[in-house]
Amino acid sequence: MKWQSPIAPGLSWYQATLAERPTYPQLDGSTSADVIIVGGGFTGLQAAYQLAADGVDVVLVDAARFGDGASGRNGGQLGTGQHWWPEEMEHKLGKARSLAFFRMAEDAKSHLLDFARAQKIDIDFTPGQLSVAHKRNMEYTYRHHAEALAERYDYPHLSFMSKQETAERLGSSHYYCGLRDIGTGHIHPLKLLAGTAKAAAKAGARLYEMTKALNIDRADGRIAVETERGTITADRALIACNGYIQEHLEPKTAAKIMPIRSFIAATTRLPKALKILPGCESVDDSRFVVRYFRKAPTGELLFGGREVYSADDPKNVSKHLHRQIVQVYPQLADIDITHAWGGSVGITLPRRPLVDEIMPGVTSIGGFSGHGVMLSNYCGKLYADEIAGRSQDLGLYRDLEIPAFPGGERLRKPLLFLALTWFALRDLI
Repeated sequence: MKWQSPIAPGLSWYQATLAERPTYPQLDGSTSADVIIVGGGFTGLQAAYQLAADGVDVVLVDAARFGDGASGRNGGQLGTGQHWWPEEMEHKLGKARSLAFFRMAEDAKSHLLDFARAQKIDIDFTPGQLSVAHKRNMEYTYRHHAEALAERYDYPHLSFMSKQETAERLGSSHYYCGLRDIGTGHIHPLKLLAGTAKAAAKAGARLYEMTKALNIDRADGRIAVETERGTITADRALIACNGYIQEHLEPKTAAKIMPIRSFIAATTRLPKALKILPGCESVDDSRFVVRYFRKAPTGELLFGGREVYSADDPKNVSKHLHRQIVQVYPQLADIDITHAWGGSVGITLPRRPLVDEIMPGVTSIGGFSGHGVMLSNYCGKLYADEIAGRSQDLGLYRDLEIPAFPGGERLRKPLLFLALTWFALRDLI
């Protein structure tokens, strides 16, 4: 029987193409550890692996199965840098900090690929990414971005594409120009997630699925995480729930990380004669409500695009995504969709990751705003590195000011929906 996630809609193509997805037990009774981690996505599992490899006694719990959240259901694109382009971050944070964040993202990229090789996890890595412009007046910005990365950030892997080259590489004339990045690529995220869980368990981490954390508190110098089937006490705690954070568990984080729904559809295998994405790069476009797509190694088109800024799941996801596919690729009007699924992506107001000490000994990490494949994994590693005294790089994120979304608990989501809907309408102008 196919597993249907209780926290995210639809059966994913990733799940359908994963040869093995081990299950892990529920916590049964109370226990203690050096570190308790809440959240079994990339951040939590990578932290659990690194901590256990260092000899730290670590317990990790997740309310669903590992991979049911965004880590196992996302677009699989690694990207380059942070959410904001480096030249944009220079204006906000200064050149030195912008350069430090760019180098961190490059380290994150290298770490992900090195970790997968070292653990012998076949993540279907495919090189190349195209970032394409849906408006004619973006040509100067795209040209300048490629020049800035080469000249000021020592990143020579980005090149500007004319409208003709963009059309040839996409197999579509829908976009006006673009950038080609040969220094990154895309992966099968659920394979990485499942492999990371196996590595963490082998290293000695105690992993529990279907174990919901109900409350977290500090008493007598220890952290206590209450679950439905027992209480875990520890010296430290990591909250790594990202877009699935609950107000009752940790209200400070929930005020700063907002979940948005994003959806992906998988088609049947594309006819080779159509020459769609002949270089097999992944694609993201310049819309505020971004469209992102790529061709799987086996030939299916994986197309994401319809975001919903609320917790509600829209009906007829396949229908809406098929319409967007045909806008980009009219030649696929008769293509069949085999899978459609969604999940919650965690965003912050400034679209920068959140690393926050919510109480002594308790760290909360999340809000990667669409750049979590690399950064969430790496932040898990950096959390373990900080405990071991190897690195203080996590402090780069901790020093960022991440305000709460306005409106309080009651009005926060309606206000976000209105604001982001307005931005989405600007995509049409």
